[in-house]
Parts: sequence; structure tokens; C-alpha cells
Amino acid sequence: MSYPYLKGHGTENDFVLLPDHDGTVHGDLSAERVRALCDRRAGIGGDGVLRVIRTSAPPVVEEQALRASRNHRQDDPNPEWFMDYRNSDGSSAEMCGNGSRVFARHLYDEGLVPSGEPVRIATRDGVKTLTRVSDDLLTVDLGVATIHGETKVSVGDRSWSATHVTMCNPHAVAVVDDLDDVGSLLEEPAYDASVYPAGVNVEFVVRRGVDHIAMRVHERGAGETRSCGTCSCAAAIATASEGPGRWQVDVPGGSLEVTRDDTGRIFLTGPALIVARGETDL
Repeated sequence: MSYPYLKGHGTENDFVLLPDHDGTVHGDLSAERVRALCDRRAGIGGDGVLRVIRTSAPPVVEEQALRASRNHRQDDPNPEWFMDYRNSDGSSAEMCGNGSRVFARHLYDEGLVPSGEPVRIATRDGVKTLTRVSDDLLTVDLGVATIHGETKVSVGDRSWSATHVTMCNPHAVAVVDDLDDVGSLLEEPAYDASVYPAGVNVEFVVRRGVDHIAMRVHERGAGETRSCGTCSCAAAIATASEGPGRWQVDVPGGSLEVTRDDTGRIFLTGPALIVARGETDL
């Protein structure tokens, strides 16, 4: 059976999008299918899969994703759309900052949400609001970050102190002297499993100036990626002074802007592009 797909990316953090509005095309969406789609040699290739599905579809209702959402109020109506995000290894994740912008770009482009208006989407980390700044540029409100304290990460025989941050997903942020010091990041860095029982995104950061950092990341369930949105926010917050601010985060795939307002909410701004579409039977 063939089915439609799209390919998109945000600062080269790339995704396969699967339109499955009522959940009848992919059902529970198996991990095997996700891995096949994300395979860069035998599949379409991507850091993850974004299934475009309505919150009323049975797979979403059964998962009870909205009930578990930390940022969803009972008096706030459910959004129409749920971003069912899967890592390239087939596992599910709470949230994807770059992916949410690509997801919203698709909704806007296809006329599935009103153009020119903010769009609310449901995720496993709650309801997120996105605003289109221009054709390719979008901003997502990711909520409030929490800094828990210090931990440690290691690559080979080298170890670094790291800051434990919750920014939608779990993060460990280590400041290093040179981004080349951490090697290829083909293997998952070692971390304290008692602190991160469900795994962790590990960010390695160098300072490039006032309110300006550069980062490499090993994403949980995906390996080293060219960019990560929630990771960029975690890295900025972990290395910044308290209070509102704006930071430029350079990643291998480009640059992102992270803003914290005077209430502590974190906003991520960056590009979102749809680069291909077609049908596959993977």
C-alpha cells in the first residue's frame, strides 16, 4: 500500500511528514515503519517522523496524550491537530522544537489552519502555540524551562560537568572549550541513568560572545543531528544569566533565536521548509 509523505527541515534538522488526519492510514504507526522511513540509505531519510493527525483520531485518544500534557488546562479547548513525533529509532518523544515549526508550516501551506493566525498544536509535552513571522520563519512558544542542578556526561575517556535542564525534553548541557573536543558523537555520550531514566539529549556548547553560543548535540533516539530546537533553548538557558534575554544559537545546520520573556517563557524562532513530497510504500 502506498501513502503520501512530505520532507521538511528546520536548520537541517529534517523530518518525514505523514498526513494521516483520521488515523486510518498508519494506525498505531509502528516503530519499524518509522525506522524504514528515516533510513538515509534505504528510505527517505530523516531525524524523525511527524505524523499529522487530528486530536480526535483514535490513535491519539487511546494514547491519552492530551490528558498527560503538562501545559494543557482543562478549561482550554483541545486543538484540532496533534503532532505525533517519533525519533528516527522509532521511539516517541515529548516534543520537537524544529519539528513543530515544520509541522505548522505544513498546516499553513495546506490551508488546514487559518493563514495569518497563530496555530495551537497538541504534543506530548502539552499544547504549543506557533506564529508565522514570514513565509519561512516561525516562532514557537515552548513554555518554561527548569534547571535542576549539576550532572556529568562523558565521551570516551573525557568527562564534563553538565547542567540538568528540562525544556520539553530532558537535557544535559556541557560547556566545552572546543566543539571538536567531543569527537564525532556517533556513539551516545555516557550519562547518569539515575538522573535520566528515559534517556537524555546531550548538548555541548561553546561561548562565542555576549548572548551568542554555538552547539553540537547528540539527540536521544536520533544520534548527532544538524540542529535541535529544544536543545538550543536548553543550551541558551543553561549558559545565560537569569531574567529576560535573547540569544543566537549557532548549530551545524544554521542559526536559531531563543528568547525568554519577563514571565520566564521560552520562544524559539527559526526557518521551516518543505522541500519534497511524494508517495511511498515503505
